[in-house]
Amino acid sequence: MRAATRTAHAESKRVGFVPTMGALHEGHLTLVRTAKAQSDVVAVSIFVNPTQFGPNEDLANYPRPFERDCGLLEKEGVDLLFAPAAEEMYPGGAVTYVNVEGMSDRLCGRSRPGHFRGVTTVVAKLFHILEPDAAFFGQKDAAQLAIIRRLVRDLNFPVEIVGCPIVREPDGLAMSSRNAYLNSAQRKAALVLHQSLQAVENCFRHGERYVTALIAAGKDKFARETSARLDYLDIVNPDTLEAMTELTSPALVAIAGYVGPTRLIDNLVLTR
Repeated sequence: MRAATRTAHAESKRVGFVPTMGALHEGHLTLVRTAKAQSDVVAVSIFVNPTQFGPNEDLANYPRPFERDCGLLEKEGVDLLFAPAAEEMYPGGAVTYVNVEGMSDRLCGRSRPGHFRGVTTVVAKLFHILEPDAAFFGQKDAAQLAIIRRLVRDLNFPVEIVGCPIVREPDGLAMSSRNAYLNSAQRKAALVLHQSLQAVENCFRHGERYVTALIAAGKDKFARETSARLDYLDIVNPDTLEAMTELTSPALVAIAGYVGPTRLIDNLVLTR
């Protein structure tokens, strides 16, 4: 992989990179298409990163349809696929991690201690291996996107971070590899995440600016779906992930919840 990307750079080609954990869906493929539009060579990684899963999370059961994923990437015209084994990425005795202090314990980081440390560690490794000119991430993982932007800034990585819009199903559900876990009843119940965000946005459009009232509107909507359990509904600064009390600038409304055993996330950005 290093040789392939260095050859591309030697030919003055711009390398675009899309990191994934596989189980690809239209959201991933949209990232790939954006990368193709902005790059000369597109590399995709498929790696289910063990360090971002907690001890009771779904690492063992995470979907791994590798051959299907390869077919989708080939159809999209991806140039390079990097699919390392965990033993390659984390050699025996590895004890070094990358942590973005003050951000990694917010939103999903609060609910999943150590999750973002695993994300930033593997992303730093992937950036070192591939040396991309640009890397493409989805807005659905808004906290991850903000943390990776800070990682790149703080550690002087020469890579442009490109955020791409959330891709949704026709009924509004944000596309996610974990949607495959949902049965038909759970799939219907999962819509409450997007509906709760819409309730916050509607309240905002009607002039409400106090965060407590906006959050209350979203939680009220969520509570009506008795088969779902709320993890958090927060309104934060989209760059720092710091909690906001009154909206004076763009604000990230982020939600996470459980439908059955499946944890799902979604978000939107409020602007004046």
